[in-house]
Amino acid sequence: MEKIKNVVVGAGLSGAVLAERLASQLKEEVLVIDSRDHIAGMMYDFKHSCGITVHRYGPHIFHTSNQKIWDYLSQFTAWHPFCLKPLARIEDKYVSLPFNLNSLRQVFPEELAQHLENKLVEKYGHGTKVPVMKLRGETDPDLQFLGGYVYEKIFEKYTLKQWGVSPEKIAPGVMARVPILVSRKDGYFQDTYQAIPAKGYTKLVENMLHHPLITVRLQTPFSTIKNTVQYDRLFYAGSIDAFFDYKYGELPYRSLRFQIEQKETEYYQPAVVVNYPNDVDFTRICEHKYFLDEKTPHTVISVEFPQAFKRGENDPYYPIENPQNAALYARYLADAQKLPGVYFLGRLGAYQYYSMEQTAAAALALFESL
Repeated sequence: MEKIKNVVVGAGLSGAVLAERLASQLKEEVLVIDSRDHIAGMMYDFKHSCGITVHRYGPHIFHTSNQKIWDYLSQFTAWHPFCLKPLARIEDKYVSLPFNLNSLRQVFPEELAQHLENKLVEKYGHGTKVPVMKLRGETDPDLQFLGGYVYEKIFEKYTLKQWGVSPEKIAPGVMARVPILVSRKDGYFQDTYQAIPAKGYTKLVENMLHHPLITVRLQTPFSTIKNTVQYDRLFYAGSIDAFFDYKYGELPYRSLRFQIEQKETEYYQPAVVVNYPNDVDFTRICEHKYFLDEKTPHTVISVEFPQAFKRGENDPYYPIENPQNAALYARYLADAQKLPGVYFLGRLGAYQYYSMEQTAAAALALFESL
């Protein structure tokens, strides 16, 4: 029986933070395992043969206003500033996302756009964020019209593709992540720090795990070592229902499929991400050379196809937040809390739709609680 102080399951951001802190601060030995053939989890990026850094599992832009999180990660990477300014393809026009005061003029005649802007500013004030569902429920017919337009043209079909259900059936917290902004400032995030690791996310995680007390084993599912490794503490960043062999049933997720293509043109589209909230079967196209401003004669895109998660066939990406699934997770969590020295973390362990900032913050908070 192999003996080790700490085992971390998952070499993504959660696992890397825990492993790095345990090794550097507590001077304890850590074994990090991952069932994939690479580190960095879904942040993983790689150099394409044409010289472009590709985010294999979709676009990742780190953003935070938390100085502590920024300073911590900055120990392991230099940063390339990057502000995400996605577009939506609507009726052969490119429209700024989130929908804002600039978007009004991209889809409506100037007089109507100004009228709607005046209504939004008067009702909500400059710089505010308005959930589209709230706008649809307004009594003012002009605001109700705008809410209906944005809902139909941007949210409805995109949500149906992304989540497999209509927006009304999505948890309010998920829908609130994509508000209407009463602002002329383009940008998906409003955080103080917005950037991408200058040498990529994989290198960031590699630097975090580069410590003499940390051992990494890839292509190693937890099931292959749980009866052969003795540990004092286990940090599990995999699916919590998988840990308990699905004894209460499977927690539902949405998954994604990416079609990565090289294009024989310098640029394929006018922004890093273009959403397609219409009748095509994909949701968005990402053009990867924009991330690090890489100069090449060719380009690489990835086309994103949402799909249902099927265990053994694809990867779980997004927890589906609703009361029924929350109750199922609570049953697993109750069992987890009875296990001394076992901790669940990350998007899969906590069954939460975490950003990278939230992932790092939760892992740091867990370490500090030990």
